[in-house]
Amino acid sequence: MNALGDARLRTWTLRFMALLAADAQDQLAWLGERELETEDVVEEAELLCRVSEGLAERGVFGPSDLFHLRAVGRRLGEIDAACRVGPWAHALATDPAWDDIRSLARPLLLTRPDGWRQPLPRPARPHTEGG
Repeated sequence: MNALGDARLRTWTLRFMALLAADAQDQLAWLGERELETEDVVEEAELLCRVSEGLAERGVFGPSDLFHLRAVGRRLGEIDAACRVGPWAHALATDPAWDDIRSLARPLLLTRPDGWRQPLPRPARPHTEGG
């Protein structure tokens, strides 16, 4: 991948980790009235954790970053299939795995020079039929 692509993936990974590291009430506020499926959140985060391996090989992430991303990826992989079904807002309120993921994502962001208290990514767009 080129440097611009690597930089975009790095930014998206850090933004997504900021969302996962945020307090539950902030995550729920970010969601608003939108219904983001838990499975979609898990799959996106797992993909970013896997992609981070290649980014680390190219020096975009350091060994410490990779350690934390691997920990988040492992915990996401442990989420039972039944717990991946339904709205993420419900999972945040009922599944303690999200507390674990939150605590695993925070150290990655705390090692960043700008800290983890960056704005959350833009809210998820509502799903519309046919588009």
